Formats: sequence, C-alpha cells, structure tokens
Amino acid sequence: MLGELFKEQRQYLEFYFDQIDLQAAQKIFEKFLFCKGMIVFTGIGKSGIIAEKLAMTMISTGTKALYLPAVNALHGDIGILGEDDLVVMISKSGETEELIDLIPYIRKKRASLITFVSKAKSRLAQRSDLSICLPVERELCPFDLAPTISTTVQLLFGDILAVALMKAKEFSLEEFATNHPAGHIGKKMLLQVKDLMIKGNDLPLSSPEDRLMDVLVELSNKRCGLLLVTDRVGGLHGIFTDGDLRRSLQKFGSLALDKKIVELMTSRPKAISKDTLIVEAIKRMQENRDQMITALPVVEDEKVIGLIRMHEIVQAGLS
Repeated sequence: MLGELFKEQRQYLEFYFDQIDLQAAQKIFEKFLFCKGMIVFTGIGKSGIIAEKLAMTMISTGTKALYLPAVNALHGDIGILGEDDLVVMISKSGETEELIDLIPYIRKKRASLITFVSKAKSRLAQRSDLSICLPVERELCPFDLAPTISTTVQLLFGDILAVALMKAKEFSLEEFATNHPAGHIGKKMLLQVKDLMIKGNDLPLSSPEDRLMDVLVELSNKRCGLLLVTDRVGGLHGIFTDGDLRRSLQKFGSLALDKKIVELMTSRPKAISKDTLIVEAIKRMQENRDQMITALPVVEDEKVIGLIRMHEIVQAGLS
C-alpha cells in the first residue's frame, strides 16, 4: 500500500512542477523582494498552518514577515497593517469566506494583496493584486478531500520564495546564526573552533626529529588519535595519525620504531583558524567524501594553538 501511495504522491507533485506558472512566480518573488513593509501571511485551517510556517521561515531567513490569523484580523488585529505591507492569503479553493470578508479592510489599509490558490478563477484570485495558481491534480486522500497535496505544494512554493529571497539579499551565514541563538541550530552556527578545540598541555605534540618509539606514549596518553608535528616555535610540519602508525608498521615492521616522525608523517595537512564557525569546520572535514578527516590542527600566525576534532563536535551535539 505505501509503495503505491508514494508513487501517487510523486505523480501529483510532478504535475505541480510541470504546470507551475514560472512567470507568475517571478512576479510574486519581485513583489516580495521590493516590499518596503512586512509580508503578512494568513489562511484558514490547514492553509493557515502553512501560512504560519512560511511566515516563521521568512523571519528566520532575513525577511520581515508576520502570521496574522484571519479571524483575529477581523476582530482588531488588522490594525497592524500599513500601506507598505503585503498581505499573502493562502487557500486551495480561493473561496474561503473568512479571507474574502477580510479583503475590503485590507483595501482600506491600502496594503497590497497576493493570493496562493489552486483555482485560477476563484474569487480570491480575481480580487487580488497578484495571484498564482498552485496546480493540484488531486489530493492524495482517497476521497480527494483531506488537504495533502494542496498543502504540500503551498509549502513548496513558499519555501522556494524564502530561499530565493535569501539569495537575492545575500543573507549571510552570520546573519542566519544571529537569528538562531538557541537550540541545535544556534549552537552549530554560533560556536567557533576556539570554543571546542583542544589546547595547551592537552595537545598531542611531536617534533619532526623524534623517533616513533619515543612518541608512542604521547600518542597513547593524549588519546587524540594523532600527533601534531611541530618545530620548536610551534610551526606545523605535519600530522601523524593512528592510520599512519598502522601503515608504517605494515611497511617497515619493527624497523618503523627507529624511524623519525618526519619520515612517517603526513606533510602539509589541512588546518583551520580558531575563529572559524563549527559548521564550517564540519564542512572542511567532510568536503572530500572519499577521504573524510576527523581532526584539524588550529593555526594562528603560522603556529599551532589547538586541535579541533569531530569527537568534541559530536559530544557537543553539533554533528
């Protein structure tokens, strides 16, 4: 049963993508982009829930927006509207009475009106300044009644507008972080490498001239899975990992113990600065899917000052 429903859902969503009016979508995007006031979303029932979600998404991604329940608007809350504002009504049928009743009062406030509907000739579409028909072949519900595909396409369209606005406004990662100060996203976006890095006496260090047998204790005791190979002033020469240890023993056998670390280490390792956001550190570690790394030396003024590992990132709940 589920397999058939997934197939039907894909079919109905493909109908939406095939039939969507891109020119109308572009006009609405431009109206959003150049709105001088707030973008006020409203709807009734399931469409109202979508309207609220889209308003929250817009707010968090750099667009001034607000969710205004239609019934509340009719009982005083419409007073928040101004002539620079843009009201977005969402309704599958385009015949929702509560929304239609609201239109004269929006006009008195001289705000603009945009509607997202799935019936192009509906009253809401005809009475708005700008409208788009979100194509719905039918609902996934066997009775073609419960809002399923219709609410999905409303969400898809609103989300694509939000992302388009982010790109057009060049909304930065730092701004995104500022808007998400709490929870998983906030921690991931605000914490920097210096907040989680290993430093000071906890750093696993070796000099290039040390013999392998002389640094095994450091490699074991610091439990970082690697050694940072530095010169006397802290300059980074390379990195020696548990993997390098295994490869050295496989290649040289017991003779590896007498070899200098400079002969066994990985030269020119990737490094990172202490002020880099943790989210960027994760990207750096995972950018090569065929050879992902789990740790990065932290370098400042060409000297090693720390080590950031995926282990600490995971422990902090940020991976």
